Amino acid sequence: MLNKVADKARESGGEAAARTEIPAIDVSGARESGSNDRGRTSGVRRETIFELKDLTVSYGGKPAIKGVSMEIAENEITALIGPSGCGKSTLIRCLNRMNDLIPTASVEGQCLYHGQDLYGTEVDPVEVRKRIGMVFQKPNPFPKSIRDNVAFGPRVLGLEDVDARVERALHRAALWDEVKDRLDENAYGMSGGQQQRLCIARAIAVDPDVILMDEPASALDPISTGKIEDLMLELKEEYSIVIVTHNMQQAARVSDRTAFLIVELSASEKERWGQLVEFDETEKIFTNPSDKRTEDYVTGKVG
Repeated sequence: MLNKVADKARESGGEAAARTEIPAIDVSGARESGSNDRGRTSGVRRETIFELKDLTVSYGGKPAIKGVSMEIAENEITALIGPSGCGKSTLIRCLNRMNDLIPTASVEGQCLYHGQDLYGTEVDPVEVRKRIGMVFQKPNPFPKSIRDNVAFGPRVLGLEDVDARVERALHRAALWDEVKDRLDENAYGMSGGQQQRLCIARAIAVDPDVILMDEPASALDPISTGKIEDLMLELKEEYSIVIVTHNMQQAARVSDRTAFLIVELSASEKERWGQLVEFDETEKIFTNPSDKRTEDYVTGKVG
């Protein structure tokens, strides 16, 4: 069922409008190349790919995030920002049911993907993770060759033309020219930045609809970070991307829309959970936020 829903949605598409630079954040520090105004869809509302309705996630009965409601659009980069412990990673893991792998986790509310509840009883979690890929904070290549890393997903799923998929994925991940002559070498011999792009290639080799990235550049140097950011801007022409980041400049540079979460405390201060404060176009979040708490965070007054 997810196949039909996602394929129909991807056919609708839409044109990206010109991207506007964000004056409140210095975006020149990490890299000099590339344009900061590429592809931002300011003022353009695309089709909704995820709709979260009063989403609450708990671990062992204690809430990690409470009552999150927001809509994520297709072919955009959506950034999740906020202090440590506010539930950003928990929220992004809901989008492809990675929290299912934690025995004590429970999910309430709705997480709709193209209008279908991802947590419905008829939905196969494996199909969800095929359609919605994940790239983690630390590069995690398999102890295999570069070729076998990218081919792993297509082989497991029994897809055809595996070699063609490997080459196409490495091209899309801007890695082909660097590795085409050593595809049979162990992936552990690659640099950290190359390993992370390899993980992105591995994620897109099965033709997902969405790519989730949980702080994908936090362990990388500025040059490698710039390459990952350039890659994200290119990939959003084909995929919808949701990224968790602690880097305010990165969120300002690459995202179309930004969600800001904070940590809330119970009256007794015995419980704490993440709560969505504001979700809007990135330019507005960083230049004219609606909530004072957002302004304090993005300007560095708190956090």
